[in-house]
Amino acid sequence: MPRLIHLNGPPAIGKSTIAQRYVTDHPGTLLLDIDRLRMQIGGWQDDFTGAGELVRPLACALATAHLSGGQDVVMPQFLSDRAEIAMFEDAATSAGASFVEVVLMDDPDAALRRFAGRDPASGDALVSVIESTVDRAGGDEYLRQLHRELTDLVESREQMRLVRCKSGDVDGTYRAVLGAVGEVQPS
Repeated sequence: MPRLIHLNGPPAIGKSTIAQRYVTDHPGTLLLDIDRLRMQIGGWQDDFTGAGELVRPLACALATAHLSGGQDVVMPQFLSDRAEIAMFEDAATSAGASFVEVVLMDDPDAALRRFAGRDPASGDALVSVIESTVDRAGGDEYLRQLHRELTDLVESREQMRLVRCKSGDVDGTYRAVLGAVGEVQPS
């Protein structure tokens, strides 16, 4: 049965890195990076949140189409709104697929350090726009709020599989994610 694997977690926790590695190791899997998809909407830099609202239904349609073809989808995206999560869960169900929720987490201070440690000079427009969006929303306090929202969500949704990750340990995090989605790992 195909799976829609939702990699959730605070900004800069490593969701996209783990998703890319998963796709590399699982041919045929679609990497559905909503943040990258929103870059295809005109004016996304000026209204990052609005572009996300426009893109989510498109992302659901892409997920449904790919899952209907019998292939997995991995989606790295922070979501704390239950209705948005339900939209993707419904997309998976309508395609005859399972919905697997994995949350990558670190303690709040470590998550803030990860966000601050992003290289703004990398030339990645997405990183720059996300940083500006976070600054306008309240900076570190906004990031702490997102972390609290996600922590509350994890505590209320028993189907979420929590993966504690340490900064810089991509291999360990990836192995833990594979375990969380039920893949047996070679010893």
